[in-house]
Amino acid sequence: MTKGNLFAALRAAFPADLDQVAIETADGGAPLYYTWRDLERGTAMLANLLASLKLPPMSRIAVQVEKSVEALMLYLAVLRAGHVYLPLNTAYQAAEIEYFIGNAEPAVVVCSPRSFGWMSKLAFKRRVRHVFTLDEQRGGTLLERAAQQGDQHQPVRRGSDDLAAILYTSGTTGRSKGAMLSHGNLLSNALVLKDYWGWKPGDVLIHALPIFHVHGLFVASHGALLNGSRMIWFSRFDPRTVAARLPEATVFMGVPTLYVRLLGEPALTREACAPMRLFISGSAPLLLETFTDWQARTGHTILERYGMSETVMLTSNPETPASARRGGTVGLPLPGVSVRVRDDKGLPLANGEIGGVEVKGPNVFKGYWRMPEKTADEFTTDLWFKTGDVGRFDADGYLTIVGRSKDLIISGGYNVYPAEVEGYLNDIPGVDESAVIGVPHADFGEAVVAVIVPKPGASLDERELVAGLKGRIANFKVPKAVFIVPGLPRNAMGKVQKNLLREQHKGLFTA
Repeated sequence: MTKGNLFAALRAAFPADLDQVAIETADGGAPLYYTWRDLERGTAMLANLLASLKLPPMSRIAVQVEKSVEALMLYLAVLRAGHVYLPLNTAYQAAEIEYFIGNAEPAVVVCSPRSFGWMSKLAFKRRVRHVFTLDEQRGGTLLERAAQQGDQHQPVRRGSDDLAAILYTSGTTGRSKGAMLSHGNLLSNALVLKDYWGWKPGDVLIHALPIFHVHGLFVASHGALLNGSRMIWFSRFDPRTVAARLPEATVFMGVPTLYVRLLGEPALTREACAPMRLFISGSAPLLLETFTDWQARTGHTILERYGMSETVMLTSNPETPASARRGGTVGLPLPGVSVRVRDDKGLPLANGEIGGVEVKGPNVFKGYWRMPEKTADEFTTDLWFKTGDVGRFDADGYLTIVGRSKDLIISGGYNVYPAEVEGYLNDIPGVDESAVIGVPHADFGEAVVAVIVPKPGASLDERELVAGLKGRIANFKVPKAVFIVPGLPRNAMGKVQKNLLREQHKGLFTA
C-alpha cells in the first residue's frame, strides 16, 4: 500500500458498493449527491482527457478554481494520470500567478471562467499549450472536453518517490518556494492518520475547508477517501449551515477561526454535537480560550495537531482518550515521525527549553522545486528538515509551538518570543486577540510592538495594557508601542500575516 500511485491506494479503499453516496453538497438549494461510482467514472474521464493531450510524463497541472466536487475529481485525476498537481490559492493575483507559471512551467492550466481572459494570456506567454476553465456549477471547458472521453482508465504506474504535488509556500519572506511532495509522502501520512485518529466505519466528515492547501486537500480529503467515508461538502464555510449539519456527522476539521465563528452560533449545542466523534484544529495556533470555551459549550475537546506544506502532519494530540489532549500544545510526534528541538548551534535542548523544531520521516518532502541551494539550506547535515518553527517539549513529550523563527524578536540582545507576550495580552479582560511583532529600533535593534483586537463592546487603553504587563513579564518583553485595531490581517487559512504588520509599522522608531 505504501508504494505506487496514491490514487490507486485511495481507489482501493472505496466501499464495495460503489452506488453509495460519497459526497453530498450542502451549500443551500437542492443538494447534489455523488456516488463512489461517480468519483470512479469522473476521475477516469478527466484522466483520459489529460492522456489525450499527449503531455510529457509527470507534467505539472496548475489549478486555480473555486472549491467544488469536480475540482476534487480533477486533483484525483491528475494523480491517476501520473502527473503533478499544482493547487493555487484562489486569492492569488496576476503577478503571483505569473511567477508560479513561470517557475513551475505547467503543461496545463485550469482556471475559473471569469479569470480566463488574463490567465490565458499569462499562460500562453509562458508557452502553456492547454488552458481550461472550471466553475462551481459543473460548467467550463474542462468538463465539456472530458465528457467526450471514456469512463475506464488504468492508473498510471508511479513509484512512491515520484512527484505527486507541488505546494507553493505563502511567500512571507522572499519568493514563494514550491514544496515537492511525493506519492509516498502523502500516502504514508494518510495511513498513519487513519490509524492515529481512529477513523471508523460509518464516520462522516464535514468538509468545509478550501482544497488548495494541505489541510483541506490532503488531510481532510485523503482521510475520508481512505476510510470510504461520506463527506458533507461545503464550497464555503458558513457557521450557521455547518452547525445545522453537525448532528449528521462524526468528524470536523477546521482552522481556529472556524471554531471561533461556530461558537457565535446559538445552534452549537451539546445536543447538536452529540453524534460527533472528533473535532480537529490546525493550520494556525488555537487560543487556549477557544479550547476551553469549546469544551464548556459542546462537551468535546478539540484535537490540535501540527503540520506544514513541506511535511503534511507531524504531531497530534491523541484521539483517545480525549482527556489526554492538552490545550496549548500540538501533541506528540506521529508514529514514524521524529521531532527534535535544538538551539541555534545545533545542540539538543532539554524539556522546557525553547529552540528550533526539526523533523525527519517518510512524510518529509523531497525539496523545493528548482531550488537546490535553498533545499540544502533547510536540511541539517544529518538530513533533518528545519521547520523554521520555534517550540519546546514538556516532560511528557507534548510539543508546544512558540512561533516562527523569523518572528523571533531580539531586543537589546534579549530574545522575545511573540507567542509568550501574546498569551499574557490575551488574558487581559477585553482583549480578543493580539499579534506581537518586532520593528527596527535605533537603540535596541528591534522594539516589541503589540497589535490588539478588542472584544465586542470593550474599550481598551494602550497605556493600561502596557501597565498590566509590567510586573508580569520582563521589561524587555513589554511592548514599546500598542495599537488597537478592528481586526488582524489573515491569509486564506486563517494565519495572521505578521509580515504585513511589520511592513506597516517598520518606520515607527526610525523616522
